[in-house]
Amino acid sequence: MVIAGAGSGKTKVLTHRIAHLVAVNCVDPFNILALTFTNKASKEMKERIAKIIGEGQARNLWMGTFHSVFARILRVEADKIGYPSNFTIYDTADTKNLIKSIVKEMQLDDKLYKSNFVYGRISNAKNNLIGPDQYLEDVDQMSNDASSGREHIGKIYKQYTSRCFKANAMDFDDLLFKTNELFRDHAGVMLKYQNKFKYILVDEYQDTNFSQYLIVKTLAARYQNLCVVGDDSQSIYAFRGANIQNILNFRKDNPEHNVFKLEQNYRSTKTIVQAANGVIKKNKGRIEKTIWTDNVQGEKIQVHRARSDNEEGGFVANNIFGTKMNTQAAHSEFAILYRTNAQSRAMEEALRKLNIPYRIYGGLSFYQRKEIKDIISYFRLTANPNDEEALKRVVNYPVRGIGKTTLEKLIVEANRTGKTLWELLNAPDPALFNSGTRIKLAEFGTMIKSFQTMLNDKNAYELGEHISSATGLLKDLYSDKSPEGISRYENIQELLNGMRDFTEKEAEREEGKIITLSDFLIDVALLTDADQDDEGDNDRVALMTIHAAKGLEFPYVYIVGLEENLFPSQMSLGSREELEEERRLFYVALTRAEKRVTLAYATSRYRWGDLIPCEPSRFIDEVDDQFLELPQAPSTSWGTGTGSRQSLFEKKISRPQKPLQTKKKIFAAPQMKMKSMNQANSMAPNSVASDIQGMTVGSEVEHIRFGKGKVTELEGTPPNTKATVFFPSAGKKQLLLKFAKLKLVQQ
Repeated sequence: MVIAGAGSGKTKVLTHRIAHLVAVNCVDPFNILALTFTNKASKEMKERIAKIIGEGQARNLWMGTFHSVFARILRVEADKIGYPSNFTIYDTADTKNLIKSIVKEMQLDDKLYKSNFVYGRISNAKNNLIGPDQYLEDVDQMSNDASSGREHIGKIYKQYTSRCFKANAMDFDDLLFKTNELFRDHAGVMLKYQNKFKYILVDEYQDTNFSQYLIVKTLAARYQNLCVVGDDSQSIYAFRGANIQNILNFRKDNPEHNVFKLEQNYRSTKTIVQAANGVIKKNKGRIEKTIWTDNVQGEKIQVHRARSDNEEGGFVANNIFGTKMNTQAAHSEFAILYRTNAQSRAMEEALRKLNIPYRIYGGLSFYQRKEIKDIISYFRLTANPNDEEALKRVVNYPVRGIGKTTLEKLIVEANRTGKTLWELLNAPDPALFNSGTRIKLAEFGTMIKSFQTMLNDKNAYELGEHISSATGLLKDLYSDKSPEGISRYENIQELLNGMRDFTEKEAEREEGKIITLSDFLIDVALLTDADQDDEGDNDRVALMTIHAAKGLEFPYVYIVGLEENLFPSQMSLGSREELEEERRLFYVALTRAEKRVTLAYATSRYRWGDLIPCEPSRFIDEVDDQFLELPQAPSTSWGTGTGSRQSLFEKKISRPQKPLQTKKKIFAAPQMKMKSMNQANSMAPNSVASDIQGMTVGSEVEHIRFGKGKVTELEGTPPNTKATVFFPSAGKKQLLLKFAKLKLVQQ
């Protein structure tokens, strides 16, 4: 196990270990499996390895993301688990659309069974290797669902699994779930891959979930040549199922282990490294290490206090502008990091005013745009005609007279008979459809079949270009001369350009092989957000959540919104484990910076249409005084001069000054009313804001966001009383009453 601190050269260690295995130990590259979390990381590592051992050798490595490697294995072994090798991979949007359809067909309340929530429950179950039948038999799972008023989630999960199987489709979680199933039920297949992968390397091991952990453990069991690299201090993806215990328990799982610690940071100044060390040491669940650096001491971390989120944005934009003028830095050397995507609005507005170009990471990716999803759905349907989501998307686009009613009849009949939509579409029942509709359905089916005849004869680019024209999609977009229409048309052209590039590069690698549309679809389906290419001019300020920033580095970093209940998030204050993850997130944010970090917070911020007072985050308080340049005490000016820690955080009970009166902006929520300070102070985070007089289990209460609900449990004593409340609109919530602002509903 290699514990690689932030900025310690983790990628170099992995690439050189692999190169050493091949060049010095004479290990066959075909016997090496290297698993990463993004295609970009594996591509970069393979390029570095190729420079050391040669392109030919590097090409033979099994290197890629968990999902891409095991999708490749499943393509070969799919028949063992009842799937064809051309199965479709559903992305998150496809999965949520299918869940919405099932909820509608089961006549359930779509506000209660929101696709996001249901998808999260199903994903969590799969990551813990709980199938639909086990889920329905699990008393705790079913009880949890029932207490939130969603007792049908298990049935939705079972129906969802059945529909995916019928459509020859797997979602992202299935790629790991089905691999575990394959190895569990087919000992011969498991042995085959254990013998094949004699040397296994895993990057970012702290981000693995239970499903990934078990696959790695199974494959490494025979030869026990396992090398994992990671940093427990950068484990920040628990919300996606990552389990920090995998790295913390590695030594217990593997008694005959060696641990190497990479503790030298090559990225950041001494100030940043030492400040980050001081913060992360407050976590109890960690592997002991001390990161150090030979870099310069560097400037202190500036803390800026603003009176509102708009003023905070103005400060950051002006600071970037000034730094650029003084240092001649490029825009791309600056990053603004925040806890939630919603915080980008004030930053964007301020940057636009100063004409500073920026790019938001984590926005709508190229492959999620409507026109791209449309054409790729045609590609998917050509490769796998049973792909239900793809068929529903394009059967009437461009418009060909197959309306919503016709599609609904097909879906009802498919559910009744157990047939696929494709089967019914090609043999429409005269009792259900008139002759005109039957002709239109048959014409659509014939068109798709004509594409299928070219699947193995034309390369991906040639067939993609043909489908774009033959379906009428290109013509439909070309006829829209609006700026949006032109942009959509250009996006299709860009996709085709990308397909040509993909086809040519893959053909060079695999001489004599036709690179088919199916090959292209496999590549696209496994792209992650982090793998999307930058668009256009790259000299832009980066705006992103801290989660999206992991693995990146910038000379100048601004961490904004450092307020209690925002960062750390109010939703993460229920346990020490949750708070420690938030602290690791702050650690990740600090260690993205090379030269300078600026921390910013506002003393008031709009939330849900109300202006509320805010107090500085505890994480600012956890940075040692010697590394900080603090703002003046609240009683003096609002400048950014130096003040004492005592004046800034004294008992954390001083109320913020009156917020700035700002002109109403175009982005402001309609009819926002500025509260008086007396009203605002009555809701300060340290006051017991909820009306708890007479509150008991069974009391009906009202929440500003979730509406009316019923108290199901009360625990703790004031001011730390915690209530569990069931809201029909949002399910079960645990709320700390001093923050929640609950009101008793008079009976």
